[in-house]
Amino acid sequence: MKVVQAKPKLAKVLKEKGITQTQLAELTGINQASISRFDRNTQRKDDHLFTISHALGLKAEDLFELTIIEED
Repeated sequence: MKVVQAKPKLAKVLKEKGITQTQLAELTGINQASISRFDRNTQRKDDHLFTISHALGLKAEDLFELTIIEED
């Protein structure tokens, strides 16, 4: 059985694009605190995921570091 672990990498993506969380909040209409919680992996709403990825011109999976683990 394969298990996929997804760790947010929004901070890295924003740094590469030269965008702050505040600027992303303005682009998306999602408040900065929610964006911070998304990046810290304490809250993840599907609509936020797709809104953020669309605003950044990325696929949703591009916002995560994915690790595939083989389990017995």
